[in-house]
Amino acid sequence: MDGEQSLEVPTSAGVIRGFIHPRTGVRTWRGVPYGGPTGGENRFRAPQMVTPWEGVRETTRFAPPALQGSFGWKDHVVGTEDCLTLDIVRPDTDEELPVVVYFHGGTFVTGASHEKVLRGHLLAKATNVVYVSVNFRLGVLGYLDFRSVGSDCEANPAIHDQILSLAWVRDNIANFGGNPERVTIMGESAGGAAVLHLMCAPAARGMFHAAVAQSPPAAGVHSRPQAEMWVHELIDGMGMSRLSTLEDLRKADAADLVRTGQSMLFNGKELVQFNTAFMPTVDGVTLKAHPIDVFELGKQAAVPLIIGTNADEASFAKTMYQTIKQRQRAARRALSVYDPDNATQVMRVYGDVVGRRDFAELIADAVFWAPSVLVATAHRQVADTWMYRFDYASEAMRRIGLGAVHTSDLAPVFGDPHATRASKIDRFAPVEDFQEVSRMMQYHWGEFFHHGRPGEEWPEYGFRDEDVPGRATAIFDREFSVLFDPKARQRRAWEGFDMREWRIGRAELVEDDE
Repeated sequence: MDGEQSLEVPTSAGVIRGFIHPRTGVRTWRGVPYGGPTGGENRFRAPQMVTPWEGVRETTRFAPPALQGSFGWKDHVVGTEDCLTLDIVRPDTDEELPVVVYFHGGTFVTGASHEKVLRGHLLAKATNVVYVSVNFRLGVLGYLDFRSVGSDCEANPAIHDQILSLAWVRDNIANFGGNPERVTIMGESAGGAAVLHLMCAPAARGMFHAAVAQSPPAAGVHSRPQAEMWVHELIDGMGMSRLSTLEDLRKADAADLVRTGQSMLFNGKELVQFNTAFMPTVDGVTLKAHPIDVFELGKQAAVPLIIGTNADEASFAKTMYQTIKQRQRAARRALSVYDPDNATQVMRVYGDVVGRRDFAELIADAVFWAPSVLVATAHRQVADTWMYRFDYASEAMRRIGLGAVHTSDLAPVFGDPHATRASKIDRFAPVEDFQEVSRMMQYHWGEFFHHGRPGEEWPEYGFRDEDVPGRATAIFDREFSVLFDPKARQRRAWEGFDMREWRIGRAELVEDDE
Protein backbone atom coordinates (compact mmCIF):
# COMPACT_ATOMS: atom_id res chain seq x y z
CA MET A 1 0.00 0.00 0.00
CA ASP A 2 2.48 2.54 -1.25
CA GLY A 3 2.18 6.04 0.10
CA GLU A 4 -0.26 5.08 2.81
CA GLN A 5 0.69 5.78 6.41
CA SER A 6 -0.43 3.06 8.86
CA LEU A 7 -2.21 3.75 12.14
CA GLU A 8 -2.36 1.29 15.04
CA VAL A 9 -5.27 1.49 17.50
CA PRO A 10 -6.10 -0.83 20.45
CA THR A 11 -9.61 -2.34 20.63
CA SER A 12 -11.30 -4.65 23.13
CA ALA A 13 -10.27 -7.66 20.99
CA GLY A 14 -6.77 -6.58 19.98
CA VAL A 15 -4.73 -4.00 18.08
CA ILE A 16 -5.71 -3.04 14.53
CA ARG A 17 -3.73 -1.20 11.89
CA GLY A 18 -5.39 1.22 9.48
CA PHE A 19 -4.02 3.87 7.14
CA ILE A 20 -4.34 7.42 5.91
CA HIS A 21 -6.09 7.37 2.55
CA PRO A 22 -3.73 8.86 -0.03
CA ARG A 23 -6.46 10.64 -2.03
CA THR A 24 -8.89 11.94 0.61
CA GLY A 25 -6.45 12.26 3.50
CA VAL A 26 -8.73 10.66 6.09
CA ARG A 27 -7.74 8.06 8.63
CA THR A 28 -9.56 4.80 7.91
CA TRP A 29 -9.84 1.29 9.30
CA ARG A 30 -11.67 -1.28 7.16
CA GLY A 31 -13.24 -4.64 7.92
CA VAL A 32 -12.93 -4.29 11.69
CA PRO A 33 -14.66 -7.27 13.41
CA TYR A 34 -17.24 -6.35 16.06
CA GLY A 35 -18.82 -9.81 16.42
CA GLY A 36 -17.91 -13.47 16.06
CA PRO A 37 -18.92 -16.03 13.41
CA THR A 38 -22.65 -16.31 12.66
CA GLY A 39 -22.64 -19.47 10.54
CA GLY A 40 -23.20 -23.13 11.38
CA GLU A 41 -24.37 -23.60 14.95
CA ASN A 42 -24.51 -19.82 15.38
CA ARG A 43 -26.96 -19.35 12.50
CA PHE A 44 -30.22 -17.59 13.57
CA ARG A 45 -28.76 -17.00 17.06
CA ALA A 46 -27.73 -13.75 18.77
CA PRO A 47 -24.22 -12.62 17.78
CA GLN A 48 -21.25 -13.33 20.00
CA MET A 49 -18.35 -11.11 21.00
CA VAL A 50 -15.20 -11.16 18.91
CA THR A 51 -12.54 -13.68 19.95
CA PRO A 52 -9.40 -11.69 20.89
CA TRP A 53 -6.33 -12.03 18.68
CA GLU A 54 -2.59 -11.73 19.22
CA GLY A 55 -0.41 -9.19 17.52
CA VAL A 56 -1.62 -6.50 15.10
CA ARG A 57 -4.54 -7.12 12.75
CA GLU A 58 -4.41 -5.39 9.38
CA THR A 59 -7.58 -3.43 8.61
CA THR A 60 -6.63 -1.89 5.30
CA ARG A 61 -9.12 -3.75 3.09
CA PHE A 62 -12.89 -3.93 3.10
CA ALA A 63 -14.38 -7.16 4.39
CA PRO A 64 -16.92 -9.10 2.30
CA PRO A 65 -20.53 -8.00 2.82
CA ALA A 66 -23.27 -10.13 4.34
CA LEU A 67 -24.30 -13.10 2.21
CA GLN A 68 -26.82 -11.89 -0.40
CA GLY A 69 -28.10 -12.46 -3.89
CA SER A 70 -26.68 -10.44 -6.74
CA PHE A 71 -30.12 -9.87 -8.34
CA GLY A 72 -28.69 -10.37 -11.80
CA TRP A 73 -29.66 -12.75 -14.60
CA LYS A 74 -28.03 -15.60 -12.68
CA ASP A 75 -28.81 -16.64 -9.09
CA HIS A 76 -25.31 -15.64 -8.05
CA VAL A 77 -24.63 -15.25 -4.31
CA VAL A 78 -21.96 -12.88 -2.97
CA GLY A 79 -20.55 -12.11 0.43
CA THR A 80 -20.05 -14.25 3.51
CA GLU A 81 -22.23 -15.60 6.29
CA ASP A 82 -19.70 -14.40 8.88
CA CYS A 83 -20.12 -10.72 8.17
CA LEU A 84 -20.03 -8.77 11.46
CA THR A 85 -17.54 -6.07 10.54
CA LEU A 86 -17.49 -2.30 10.34
CA ASP A 87 -15.47 0.47 8.71
CA ILE A 88 -14.22 3.63 10.44
CA VAL A 89 -13.29 6.97 8.87
CA ARG A 90 -12.24 10.21 10.51
CA PRO A 91 -10.37 13.43 9.62
CA ASP A 92 -6.62 13.33 10.08
CA THR A 93 -6.62 15.21 13.38
CA ASP A 94 -6.34 14.28 17.04
CA GLU A 95 -9.39 16.18 18.29
CA GLU A 96 -12.30 14.40 19.94
CA LEU A 97 -15.25 14.32 17.55
CA PRO A 98 -18.93 13.31 17.50
CA VAL A 99 -19.66 9.84 16.10
CA VAL A 100 -22.02 8.81 13.29
CA VAL A 101 -22.93 5.10 13.06
CA TYR A 102 -24.44 4.29 9.66
CA PHE A 103 -26.69 1.33 8.75
CA HIS A 104 -26.95 0.68 5.01
CA GLY A 105 -30.18 0.15 3.08
CA GLY A 106 -31.09 -2.49 0.53
CA THR A 107 -34.64 -3.72 1.23
CA PHE A 108 -33.30 -5.80 4.17
CA VAL A 109 -31.69 -8.23 1.68
CA THR A 110 -28.73 -6.46 0.02
CA GLY A 111 -26.12 -3.81 0.72
CA ALA A 112 -22.76 -3.31 2.36
CA SER A 113 -20.93 -0.93 4.64
CA HIS A 114 -18.51 -0.02 1.89
CA GLU A 115 -20.82 0.77 -1.03
CA LYS A 116 -19.09 3.56 -2.89
CA VAL A 117 -21.57 6.26 -1.88
CA LEU A 118 -21.45 5.19 1.81
CA ARG A 119 -17.71 5.15 2.43
CA GLY A 120 -18.01 8.44 4.25
CA HIS A 121 -14.69 10.14 3.44
CA LEU A 122 -16.23 13.40 2.25
CA LEU A 123 -19.01 13.37 4.87
CA ALA A 124 -16.53 12.86 7.71
CA LYS A 125 -14.40 15.76 6.49
CA ALA A 126 -17.31 18.10 5.73
CA THR A 127 -19.07 17.53 9.08
CA ASN A 128 -15.94 16.79 11.18
CA VAL A 129 -17.07 13.47 12.68
CA VAL A 130 -15.89 9.93 13.25
CA TYR A 131 -17.92 7.88 10.77
CA VAL A 132 -18.66 4.19 11.34
CA SER A 133 -20.44 2.08 8.69
CA VAL A 134 -21.74 -1.35 9.73
CA ASN A 135 -22.30 -4.74 8.09
CA PHE A 136 -24.99 -7.02 9.56
CA ARG A 137 -26.91 -10.15 8.58
CA LEU A 138 -29.48 -9.79 5.81
CA GLY A 139 -32.44 -11.59 4.25
CA VAL A 140 -33.00 -15.22 5.28
CA LEU A 141 -30.12 -15.07 7.74
CA GLY A 142 -30.95 -11.73 9.37
CA TYR A 143 -34.57 -10.76 8.80
CA LEU A 144 -36.66 -13.93 9.01
CA ASP A 145 -38.20 -15.22 12.25
CA PHE A 146 -37.72 -19.00 12.57
CA ARG A 147 -39.40 -19.41 15.98
CA SER A 148 -42.21 -21.37 14.30
CA VAL A 149 -39.60 -24.11 13.68
CA GLY A 150 -37.92 -24.04 17.11
CA SER A 151 -37.24 -21.82 20.10
CA ASP A 152 -33.44 -21.90 19.94
CA CYS A 153 -33.14 -18.79 17.77
CA GLU A 154 -33.68 -15.04 17.70
CA ALA A 155 -36.52 -13.51 15.72
CA ASN A 156 -34.42 -10.56 14.55
CA PRO A 157 -30.74 -11.51 14.22
CA ALA A 158 -29.96 -8.33 12.25
CA ILE A 159 -31.25 -6.06 15.02
CA HIS A 160 -29.15 -7.98 17.55
CA ASP A 161 -26.13 -7.47 15.24
CA GLN A 162 -26.82 -3.74 15.09
CA ILE A 163 -27.11 -3.53 18.89
CA LEU A 164 -23.79 -5.36 19.26
CA SER A 165 -22.14 -2.90 16.84
CA LEU A 166 -23.35 -0.02 19.03
CA ALA A 167 -21.90 -1.73 22.09
CA TRP A 168 -18.59 -2.06 20.24
CA VAL A 169 -18.68 1.64 19.38
CA ARG A 170 -19.48 2.53 23.01
CA ASP A 171 -16.51 0.50 24.28
CA ASN A 172 -13.94 1.32 21.60
CA ILE A 173 -14.65 4.52 19.68
CA ALA A 174 -12.77 6.75 22.14
CA ASN A 175 -9.55 5.08 20.96
CA PHE A 176 -10.30 6.50 17.50
CA GLY A 177 -10.95 10.00 18.84
CA GLY A 178 -14.73 9.58 18.90
CA ASN A 179 -16.92 10.84 21.73
CA PRO A 180 -19.05 7.91 23.01
CA GLU A 181 -21.43 10.45 24.60
CA ARG A 182 -22.25 12.04 21.23
CA VAL A 183 -23.31 9.18 18.95
CA THR A 184 -25.84 9.65 16.13
CA ILE A 185 -27.32 6.58 14.43
CA MET A 186 -28.18 7.11 10.79
CA GLY A 187 -29.49 5.17 7.81
CA GLU A 188 -31.47 5.34 4.58
CA SER A 189 -34.31 3.12 3.32
CA ALA A 190 -34.05 -0.22 5.18
CA GLY A 191 -31.17 1.40 7.07
CA GLY A 192 -33.50 4.26 8.05
CA ALA A 193 -35.98 1.65 9.29
CA ALA A 194 -33.11 0.04 11.25
CA VAL A 195 -32.59 3.39 12.99
CA LEU A 196 -36.26 3.42 14.08
CA HIS A 197 -36.01 -0.22 15.20
CA LEU A 198 -33.03 0.66 17.39
CA MET A 199 -34.97 3.56 18.87
CA CYS A 200 -37.60 0.96 19.85
CA ALA A 201 -35.12 -1.66 21.16
CA PRO A 202 -34.66 -1.53 24.96
CA ALA A 203 -31.18 -3.08 24.73
CA ALA A 204 -29.94 -0.20 22.56
CA ARG A 205 -30.88 2.53 25.07
CA GLY A 206 -28.08 4.83 26.13
CA MET A 207 -25.75 3.80 23.30
CA PHE A 208 -26.82 6.61 20.96
CA HIS A 209 -27.95 10.17 21.52
CA ALA A 210 -29.54 11.29 18.24
CA ALA A 211 -30.99 9.68 15.11
CA VAL A 212 -31.37 10.36 11.37
CA ALA A 213 -33.84 8.23 9.39
CA GLN A 214 -33.87 8.92 5.64
CA SER A 215 -36.75 7.39 3.63
CA PRO A 216 -37.53 4.69 6.21
CA PRO A 217 -40.28 2.15 5.40
CA ALA A 218 -41.43 2.50 9.00
CA ALA A 219 -44.48 0.25 8.69
CA GLY A 220 -42.49 -2.63 7.14
CA VAL A 221 -42.65 -5.11 10.02
CA HIS A 222 -43.97 -8.68 10.19
CA SER A 223 -46.35 -10.11 12.71
CA ARG A 224 -45.41 -13.56 13.98
CA PRO A 225 -48.04 -15.39 11.83
CA GLN A 226 -46.82 -13.45 8.82
CA ALA A 227 -43.23 -14.52 9.44
CA GLU A 228 -44.39 -18.12 9.88
CA MET A 229 -45.97 -18.01 6.43
CA TRP A 230 -42.66 -16.96 4.90
CA VAL A 231 -40.71 -19.64 6.79
CA HIS A 232 -43.02 -22.27 5.32
CA GLU A 233 -42.45 -20.74 1.89
CA LEU A 234 -38.70 -21.00 2.38
CA ILE A 235 -38.78 -24.60 3.57
CA ASP A 236 -40.95 -25.60 0.62
CA GLY A 237 -38.66 -23.74 -1.75
CA MET A 238 -35.66 -25.59 -0.34
CA GLY A 239 -37.40 -28.91 -0.98
CA MET A 240 -37.26 -29.71 2.75
CA SER A 241 -39.88 -31.42 4.88
CA ARG A 242 -42.43 -29.30 6.75
CA LEU A 243 -41.12 -31.19 9.82
CA SER A 244 -37.65 -29.68 9.36
CA THR A 245 -35.96 -28.41 12.51
CA LEU A 246 -33.62 -25.53 13.24
CA GLU A 247 -30.81 -28.07 13.24
CA ASP A 248 -31.76 -29.07 9.68
CA LEU A 249 -31.77 -25.41 8.61
CA ARG A 250 -28.40 -24.83 10.25
CA LYS A 251 -26.96 -27.71 8.25
CA ALA A 252 -28.39 -26.38 4.98
CA ASP A 253 -26.06 -24.59 2.59
CA ALA A 254 -26.23 -20.86 3.34
CA ALA A 255 -26.01 -19.91 -0.34
CA ASP A 256 -28.96 -22.20 -1.14
CA LEU A 257 -31.01 -20.50 1.58
CA VAL A 258 -30.18 -17.10 0.06
CA ARG A 259 -31.03 -18.27 -3.49
CA THR A 260 -34.37 -19.61 -2.33
CA GLY A 261 -35.05 -16.38 -0.49
CA GLN A 262 -34.25 -14.42 -3.62
CA SER A 263 -36.72 -16.48 -5.65
CA MET A 264 -39.39 -15.81 -2.99
CA LEU A 265 -38.91 -12.08 -3.54
CA PHE A 266 -39.17 -12.40 -7.31
CA ASN A 267 -42.12 -14.77 -7.43
CA GLY A 268 -44.22 -13.74 -4.43
CA LYS A 269 -47.52 -12.03 -5.30
CA GLU A 270 -47.48 -10.44 -1.86
CA LEU A 271 -44.92 -7.86 -2.98
CA VAL A 272 -47.65 -5.73 -4.53
CA GLN A 273 -49.23 -5.54 -1.07
CA PHE A 274 -46.05 -4.01 0.39
CA ASN A 275 -45.36 -7.33 2.10
CA THR A 276 -41.90 -8.68 1.37
CA ALA A 277 -40.49 -11.90 2.75
CA PHE A 278 -37.73 -10.29 4.79
CA MET A 279 -38.49 -7.70 7.43
CA PRO A 280 -38.14 -7.59 11.21
CA THR A 281 -40.78 -9.28 13.34
CA VAL A 282 -42.54 -7.99 16.44
CA ASP A 283 -40.79 -10.35 18.85
CA GLY A 284 -41.40 -8.92 22.32
CA VAL A 285 -37.63 -8.45 22.77
CA THR A 286 -36.09 -6.07 20.23
CA LEU A 287 -39.52 -4.90 19.07
CA LYS A 288 -42.03 -5.03 21.92
CA ALA A 289 -44.74 -3.88 19.49
CA HIS A 290 -45.05 -2.51 15.99
CA PRO A 291 -42.69 0.53 15.72
CA ILE A 292 -45.58 2.89 14.98
CA ASP A 293 -47.29 1.68 18.17
CA VAL A 294 -44.08 2.06 20.17
CA PHE A 295 -43.73 5.64 18.97
CA GLU A 296 -47.38 6.49 19.58
CA LEU A 297 -47.11 5.11 23.13
CA GLY A 298 -43.97 7.24 23.69
CA LYS A 299 -41.83 4.22 24.57
CA GLN A 300 -39.07 4.86 22.02
CA ALA A 301 -35.69 6.40 22.83
CA ALA A 302 -36.34 10.09 23.55
CA VAL A 303 -33.50 11.43 21.40
CA PRO A 304 -33.49 14.21 18.76
CA LEU A 305 -34.66 12.89 15.39
CA ILE A 306 -34.35 13.99 11.76
CA ILE A 307 -36.72 12.06 9.50
CA GLY A 308 -37.76 12.65 5.90
CA THR A 309 -38.42 11.29 2.43
CA ASN A 310 -37.84 12.10 -1.23
CA ALA A 311 -40.45 13.80 -3.41
CA ASP A 312 -40.53 11.03 -6.04
CA GLU A 313 -39.60 7.89 -4.07
CA ALA A 314 -41.52 5.48 -6.31
CA SER A 315 -41.56 7.32 -9.64
CA PHE A 316 -40.69 4.02 -11.34
CA ALA A 317 -44.23 2.85 -10.48
CA LYS A 318 -45.60 5.10 -13.23
CA THR A 319 -44.68 2.34 -15.69
CA MET A 320 -46.17 -0.59 -13.77
CA TYR A 321 -49.79 -0.51 -15.04
CA GLN A 322 -50.94 0.77 -18.41
CA THR A 323 -54.66 1.33 -17.85
CA ILE A 324 -56.72 3.20 -15.29
CA LYS A 325 -58.58 0.01 -14.37
CA GLN A 326 -55.32 -1.84 -13.71
CA ARG A 327 -53.93 0.95 -11.55
CA GLN A 328 -57.10 1.28 -9.51
CA ARG A 329 -57.39 -2.47 -9.02
CA ALA A 330 -53.75 -2.74 -7.91
CA ALA A 331 -54.05 0.19 -5.50
CA ARG A 332 -57.27 -1.10 -3.95
CA ARG A 333 -55.84 -4.58 -3.61
CA ALA A 334 -52.70 -3.30 -1.89
CA LEU A 335 -54.58 -1.04 0.52
CA SER A 336 -57.41 -3.44 1.30
CA VAL A 337 -55.07 -6.14 2.54
CA TYR A 338 -54.28 -3.77 5.40
CA ASP A 339 -57.45 -1.76 6.00
CA PRO A 340 -60.38 -2.52 3.66
CA ASP A 341 -62.67 -0.08 5.44
CA ASN A 342 -60.50 2.93 4.66
CA ALA A 343 -58.95 2.03 1.32
CA THR A 344 -61.44 4.09 -0.67
CA GLN A 345 -60.82 7.16 1.49
CA VAL A 346 -57.10 7.00 0.78
CA MET A 347 -57.55 6.44 -2.94
CA ARG A 348 -59.89 9.42 -3.15
CA VAL A 349 -57.19 11.91 -2.06
CA TYR A 350 -54.99 10.59 -4.87
CA GLY A 351 -57.55 11.39 -7.56
CA ASP A 352 -58.95 7.86 -7.39
CA VAL A 353 -55.59 6.77 -8.87
CA VAL A 354 -56.64 7.69 -12.38
CA GLY A 355 -53.23 8.97 -13.47
CA ARG A 356 -49.85 7.27 -13.46
CA ARG A 357 -48.40 10.01 -11.27
CA ASP A 358 -51.24 9.50 -8.79
CA PHE A 359 -50.47 5.78 -8.55
CA ALA A 360 -46.73 6.36 -8.09
CA GLU A 361 -47.38 9.00 -5.44
CA LEU A 362 -49.75 6.69 -3.55
CA ILE A 363 -47.20 3.87 -3.56
CA ALA A 364 -44.42 6.19 -2.36
CA ASP A 365 -46.56 7.68 0.36
CA ALA A 366 -47.82 4.28 1.55
CA VAL A 367 -44.30 2.89 1.94
CA PHE A 368 -42.27 5.94 2.97
CA TRP A 369 -43.99 9.28 3.58
CA ALA A 370 -47.17 8.42 5.47
CA PRO A 371 -45.45 6.14 8.05
CA SER A 372 -42.70 8.75 8.48
CA VAL A 373 -45.32 11.41 9.22
CA LEU A 374 -46.89 9.15 11.85
CA VAL A 375 -43.47 8.61 13.44
CA ALA A 376 -42.62 12.33 13.40
CA THR A 377 -46.05 13.24 14.79
CA ALA A 378 -45.61 10.84 17.69
CA HIS A 379 -41.94 11.56 18.37
CA ARG A 380 -42.43 15.32 18.72
CA GLN A 381 -44.33 14.48 21.92
CA VAL A 382 -41.16 13.15 23.59
CA ALA A 383 -38.16 14.76 21.86
CA ASP A 384 -37.15 17.42 19.33
CA THR A 385 -38.07 16.34 15.82
CA TRP A 386 -37.27 17.74 12.39
CA MET A 387 -38.81 16.61 9.11
CA TYR A 388 -37.65 17.20 5.56
CA ARG A 389 -38.52 16.48 1.94
CA PHE A 390 -35.80 16.07 -0.67
CA ASP A 391 -36.98 17.62 -3.94
CA TYR A 392 -33.76 18.14 -5.87
CA ALA A 393 -33.33 16.37 -9.18
CA SER A 394 -31.14 17.23 -12.12
CA GLU A 395 -32.68 18.24 -15.41
CA ALA A 396 -31.76 14.85 -16.84
CA MET A 397 -33.55 13.00 -14.03
CA ARG A 398 -36.62 15.19 -14.47
CA ARG A 399 -36.67 14.73 -18.25
CA ILE A 400 -36.77 10.94 -17.99
CA GLY A 401 -39.54 11.16 -15.41
CA LEU A 402 -37.67 9.91 -12.33
CA GLY A 403 -37.23 13.17 -10.40
CA ALA A 404 -36.07 12.85 -6.78
CA VAL A 405 -36.36 9.08 -6.77
CA HIS A 406 -35.58 6.75 -3.88
CA THR A 407 -31.89 6.94 -2.75
CA SER A 408 -31.24 10.18 -4.66
CA ASP A 409 -30.63 12.03 -1.37
CA LEU A 410 -27.60 9.87 -0.58
CA ALA A 411 -25.20 11.53 -3.02
CA PRO A 412 -25.64 15.09 -1.66
CA VAL A 413 -25.56 13.98 1.98
CA PHE A 414 -22.33 12.08 1.38
CA GLY A 415 -21.00 14.76 -0.94
CA ASP A 416 -20.08 12.66 -3.98
CA PRO A 417 -21.98 13.36 -7.25
CA HIS A 418 -20.36 10.36 -8.95
CA ALA A 419 -21.03 7.60 -6.42
CA THR A 420 -24.49 6.32 -7.39
CA ARG A 421 -26.10 4.67 -10.42
CA ALA A 422 -27.87 7.93 -11.19
CA SER A 423 -24.44 9.49 -11.60
CA LYS A 424 -24.22 7.97 -15.08
CA ILE A 425 -27.35 9.86 -16.11
CA ASP A 426 -25.94 13.10 -14.70
CA ARG A 427 -22.35 12.69 -15.83
CA PHE A 428 -22.59 15.57 -18.33
CA ALA A 429 -24.75 17.83 -16.18
CA PRO A 430 -23.34 20.93 -14.45
CA VAL A 431 -22.45 20.23 -10.82
CA GLU A 432 -23.09 23.67 -9.33
CA ASP A 433 -26.68 22.91 -8.30
CA PHE A 434 -25.68 19.57 -6.81
CA GLN A 435 -22.85 21.20 -4.87
CA GLU A 436 -25.21 23.77 -3.36
CA VAL A 437 -27.74 21.12 -2.29
CA SER A 438 -24.91 19.03 -0.87
CA ARG A 439 -23.53 22.02 1.03
CA MET A 440 -26.96 22.73 2.58
CA MET A 441 -27.57 19.14 3.64
CA GLN A 442 -24.09 18.59 5.04
CA TYR A 443 -24.39 21.85 6.98
CA HIS A 444 -27.67 20.84 8.62
CA TRP A 445 -26.62 17.23 9.18
CA GLY A 446 -23.30 18.44 10.63
CA GLU A 447 -25.02 20.84 13.02
CA PHE A 448 -27.22 17.96 14.12
CA PHE A 449 -24.25 15.62 14.67
CA HIS A 450 -22.48 18.21 16.83
CA HIS A 451 -25.33 19.95 18.65
CA GLY A 452 -28.41 17.71 18.43
CA ARG A 453 -30.29 20.15 16.16
CA PRO A 454 -29.90 21.35 12.56
CA GLY A 455 -29.37 24.98 11.53
CA GLU A 456 -31.67 27.63 12.97
CA GLU A 457 -33.43 28.23 9.65
CA TRP A 458 -34.91 24.70 9.88
CA PRO A 459 -37.80 24.84 12.42
CA GLU A 460 -38.89 21.85 14.45
CA TYR A 461 -41.76 19.64 13.35
CA GLY A 462 -43.79 21.11 16.15
CA PHE A 463 -47.34 21.98 17.00
CA ARG A 464 -49.46 24.81 15.66
CA ASP A 465 -49.86 27.85 17.91
CA GLU A 466 -51.35 31.31 17.46
CA ASP A 467 -48.34 32.68 15.63
CA VAL A 468 -46.62 29.69 14.00
CA PRO A 469 -48.18 26.95 11.85
CA GLY A 470 -47.26 23.41 12.82
CA ARG A 471 -45.50 20.56 11.03
CA ALA A 472 -42.62 22.57 9.56
CA THR A 473 -40.95 20.58 6.77
CA ALA A 474 -37.61 21.59 5.28
CA ILE A 475 -37.51 21.38 1.47
CA PHE A 476 -34.11 20.63 -0.04
CA ASP A 477 -34.01 21.74 -3.66
CA ARG A 478 -31.84 24.21 -5.53
CA GLU A 479 -32.79 26.54 -2.70
CA PHE A 480 -33.70 25.75 0.90
CA SER A 481 -37.28 26.51 1.95
CA VAL A 482 -39.81 25.52 4.62
CA LEU A 483 -43.40 24.35 4.12
CA PHE A 484 -45.92 23.92 6.92
CA ASP A 485 -48.02 20.77 6.87
CA PRO A 486 -47.46 19.88 3.21
CA LYS A 487 -50.02 17.49 1.71
CA ALA A 488 -52.34 18.01 4.68
CA ARG A 489 -55.29 16.36 2.93
CA GLN A 490 -53.29 13.19 2.24
CA ARG A 491 -51.89 13.21 5.78
CA ARG A 492 -55.36 13.24 7.31
CA ALA A 493 -56.46 10.34 5.09
CA TRP A 494 -53.50 8.21 6.14
CA GLU A 495 -54.07 9.03 9.81
CA GLY A 496 -57.36 7.13 9.54
CA PHE A 497 -55.73 4.15 7.81
CA ASP A 498 -54.29 1.16 9.71
CA MET A 499 -51.05 0.18 7.97
CA ARG A 500 -49.59 -1.92 10.77
CA GLU A 501 -50.46 -5.46 9.76
CA TRP A 502 -50.86 -7.30 6.48
CA ARG A 503 -54.01 -9.42 6.81
CA ILE A 504 -53.10 -13.05 6.27
CA GLY A 505 -55.93 -15.12 4.88
CA ARG A 506 -57.25 -12.54 2.43
CA ALA A 507 -56.30 -14.79 -0.45
CA GLU A 508 -58.82 -13.18 -2.76
CA LEU A 509 -56.80 -9.98 -2.53
CA VAL A 510 -53.48 -11.62 -3.17
CA GLU A 511 -54.47 -13.39 -6.34
CA ASP A 512 -54.32 -11.42 -9.57
CA ASP A 513 -57.68 -10.53 -11.04
CA GLU A 514 -58.45 -12.02 -14.42
